[in-house]
Amino acid sequence: MKKSSDCTEILVGKAASMDGSTIVARNEDGYGPINPIKFVVHPAADQKQATFTSAVTGVEVPLPDHAYRYTGTPQADQSDGQYEEAGINEFNVGMSATETTATNARVLGYDPLVDDGINEEAMVTLVLPYVKSAKEGAQRLGALLEKYGTGESNSIAFNDQDEIWYLETAGGHHWAAMRLPEDSYAIAPNQTLMQEVDVADDANFLVATDLVDFVNQYHLNPTPGHFNFREIFGTHGEDDAYYNTPRTWYGQKLFNPEITDQQPTDQDMPFTRQPSKKIAIEDVEFFLSSHYNGTPYDPFGTFASGSADDQKKYRPIAMDRNQCSSILQIRNDVDADHAAIQWIAMGFFAYAPYVPFFTNIQDTPEDYKNTTTEVSVDNVYWLNKTLSVLIEPHFHEFVDTVNAFREGCQSYGRARVAATDAAIKAEKDATDFLTRSNAETAGEVSRRTHALFDDLVKQGLLLSKTAWEKGQNL
Repeated sequence: MKKSSDCTEILVGKAASMDGSTIVARNEDGYGPINPIKFVVHPAADQKQATFTSAVTGVEVPLPDHAYRYTGTPQADQSDGQYEEAGINEFNVGMSATETTATNARVLGYDPLVDDGINEEAMVTLVLPYVKSAKEGAQRLGALLEKYGTGESNSIAFNDQDEIWYLETAGGHHWAAMRLPEDSYAIAPNQTLMQEVDVADDANFLVATDLVDFVNQYHLNPTPGHFNFREIFGTHGEDDAYYNTPRTWYGQKLFNPEITDQQPTDQDMPFTRQPSKKIAIEDVEFFLSSHYNGTPYDPFGTFASGSADDQKKYRPIAMDRNQCSSILQIRNDVDADHAAIQWIAMGFFAYAPYVPFFTNIQDTPEDYKNTTTEVSVDNVYWLNKTLSVLIEPHFHEFVDTVNAFREGCQSYGRARVAATDAAIKAEKDATDFLTRSNAETAGEVSRRTHALFDDLVKQGLLLSKTAWEKGQNL
């Protein structure tokens, strides 16, 4: 079972994004440096009287008679569950699950976590194939949590063409969800983060059926007259200040640089903000690949002087536990049959490129779905993980080469999206065309990644500390 305190997420409303897309994006950090991931698509299926049984908790959940097509990024080894994590279905609904959070001990005393409920490993599988909007996703997951309970504290995000809904669990059976304001972004770093919840405003908030009664019965609200979900259910410990809040601080530093009075350990930073300028996919990629770049807290010590203690002070976003990052983009300036794109990076995101995959597809490229549990550079996951082993010991020697590679792939991905948008107008079968287009895009990025691997191995061989030439000291 996955350990807690993983992942970093960013949400961007359609009026806050540069092109009017809704964006839900998250790094899956896994439970150790090694957690092989693959990228797959599940076809639509009729499945009368089907039941899902969790490999983790044993919970059995009856399934609807029909499942919609959807993409996912499950584990290669599914002996302890699928953990499909992130995907987009045929109705252009995205789901990202989960961001590990925490419920405070007071609440858990009255609603403890359960051993036989619905956890992270099952959530995408149980929800994404059965919903037609982001709000429906939050509603279905909330109903399942109330009925079956959960053994973890998590947040989950959904997006469609117009809306983003963000849900947080609280204890074993309680939850609330909010609609992200269209002109705002939000950063989620392993904390309970929602603030004021208006339980009477069901256009913008959804809550467990007995949430208010539960809070009142056990006197859980420290500020009567308000319903601040973070204050009631969340935590505010030293571990939050050093593990979680610095990531919010850095993201808000990027997207609102005019705010200068926040500190990395502040516990009262707002969950949502309006960015000082519109946010592009590249901005989201940079944030999810960042490691406090340009500050004293960068563990690589890049462009700012920081002591050895400073460089290890806060948990960075890009780190050894990075596994798979998905940016779920639902666009509003193109037809629905090619509006949804899942940008995927695998490995250590400071080095790995994001590749755009249209999700109205029949299949995924072979080297994205053939991930093995053993190291093999014939699949993208292990190719990028192997690159990180090569790069980290010589980061400063390789950084210019790696950055040029990533930026080249970024530009190529943008160009491929534009070319596919233009060419699809002449195609009769959009699904077949997009499947082939994805294969071409991924094939070129994989070719470039293998070329980088070749280049860095050869450069690395020239950097050995044992290099010695006869007569060099004579």
